[in-house]
Amino acid sequence: MARAATTSDAFNAVAEPRRREILTCLAVRERTVGEIVAILRLDQPSVSKHLRVLRNVGLVHVRCQGRQKFYRTNAEAIRPLHEWAGTFERYWRHQLNRVKERAEEQAGAGKTEIRKPEDKERS
Repeated sequence: MARAATTSDAFNAVAEPRRREILTCLAVRERTVGEIVAILRLDQPSVSKHLRVLRNVGLVHVRCQGRQKFYRTNAEAIRPLHEWAGTFERYWRHQLNRVKERAEEQAGAGKTEIRKPEDKERS
């Protein structure tokens, strides 16, 4: 079975780590390509390519002001990614709670009376 192109939908687009970095950078506020290049220390052609993919799948919007383009995230398009990832967040929260309970049980079962050195001398 052939793998879907990374440009086909949001899930495939964010499979690329650099695109996730760009989305994280844009989560704070809208930025120009130059700002993204400076923050992430990537080359400009690479950032532009990744932004084009993110724009094509709807994860970012672009606003032109004169000759500059400002990119920002599209929260509505990111929502399905967030909801899907939330499934695993619930799973891991449950798993971590189980680990915590087990550790507390073992800590409770392993408690012994701690005696001070002077108490040992008296016995």
